[in-house]
Amino acid sequence: MSDDTIKLLRECNAGIKMGISSLDDVMEQVQNESLKKILQDSREIHTRLKQETKQYLEKYNEEGKEPAAIAKAMSKIKTELKTLGEDNDCNIADLITDGCNMGIKSLYRYLNQYPAAEDEIKNLARRTIETEEALRAELRTYL
Repeated sequence: MSDDTIKLLRECNAGIKMGISSLDDVMEQVQNESLKKILQDSREIHTRLKQETKQYLEKYNEEGKEPAAIAKAMSKIKTELKTLGEDNDCNIADLITDGCNMGIKSLYRYLNQYPAAEDEIKNLARRTIETEEALRAELRTYL
């Protein structure tokens, strides 16, 4: 096992946790039922990915990584500000789309940064990217 494997796995773990946190932050404010269903389904997928990263971390006797505290705080503040006005569903779709874009960009960067990571962890990162890309595509209707 290479150091790249652990580093990529930790970054996947932190990114997935950040995604779940962001979805949790907006869920109660969503008014459109179909948008709420999309977000709930995505949260379930993220939760499964989180469990998978946890299993890999346990397999390698490693700890997970928490999202950066400043990033989490900034996300929470941005969410609160964006959902103060009207058309919350559009604003929520916009926020989550931005989060997807950041997650996709970060995971591609980490895939490039840790090329010696084991294939199963690279595949986990790619599946996470695909999950973010799919959510982003589903949200276009609500922008």
